[in-house]
Amino acid sequence: MEKKKIILYGIMHAACAVLYVALVALTMSQAKDLLGPMHQAFGMTAFLLLFVVSAALMGLTIFGRPILWYLDGQKREALSLVYYTLIFLILITALVFFALVVTR
Repeated sequence: MEKKKIILYGIMHAACAVLYVALVALTMSQAKDLLGPMHQAFGMTAFLLLFVVSAALMGLTIFGRPILWYLDGQKREALSLVYYTLIFLILITALVFFALVVTR
């Protein structure tokens, strides 16, 4: 598989992760307005369930395709995709933190 296609997959995986995280962050920031007051145990349960579901979805988003490639014998491409996805996630994270510092 050519390098450009792997990089494009890395960008797409990182973008999906960022969009999901932004959606969860928006939901959590508006949870009190959306859901109203909750019993403490229900709130904690909801948060932990969201955490577990998020971990599973991010695991699939970041490692799903690379695992399939690895099992199909495309080991070099699988590892490259993980690396590119992580590189783009790190770059986006740095940009978000930079934006937070600049807008402070």
